[in-house]
This record gives sequence, structure tokens and C-alpha cells, in this order.
Amino acid sequence: MLREMGIEPEIIKYIESPPDAATIEKLLAQLEMEPRELIRKKEKEYKELGLAKKSLSRKELIAAMALHPRLIERPIVVSEKGAVIGRPTEKILEVL
Repeated sequence: MLREMGIEPEIIKYIESPPDAATIEKLLAQLEMEPRELIRKKEKEYKELGLAKKSLSRKELIAAMALHPRLIERPIVVSEKGAVIGRPTEKILEVL
């Protein structure tokens, strides 16, 4: 969609190059989200790591995402105007 609009995105493949906890914190701030909102709950790691436990702290959830980047909802689109989860793709228009 971006390329169709003449925009060449910088693509960060965070499964291959996982973000650290500080980067995830920054993304959460930009997205105005809490860690549980950014976690993909259908991934096997979510169940295996017991991430549904309400007792887990913000720090523990972020650490899990840093160690298991497959848990991070994607795609995340960041621009000078803000950040959004790019699903549905029309949401990307909010930050262009």
C-alpha cells in the first residue's frame, strides 16, 4: 500500500533482528498502548510462557516480547505523525 502511494518504507524485520526492551517501551509509548495490547495472544509462546497471568508486570511482558519477538503484533508503522498497528492496512493512513 505504501509503495503504491510512492512511499518507500524502511522495513525492520524484527523476527530476525528483535527489538530490545527499550525499543519496545518506545514503541508502546508511540502507539499509546500497554504491553498486553501489543502481544499476539494466539502465538504458541503466549501459552507456553503463561503470559495470560494477570500477575505479570509490564517489565516481564516486555522482556517476553524482546526474547520472543513473534509475540509482537505487526506490522507497526511509525512516522513523524505517530505510530499504528497496520491492521487493517487502512490504519496506516492515520500516520501518513
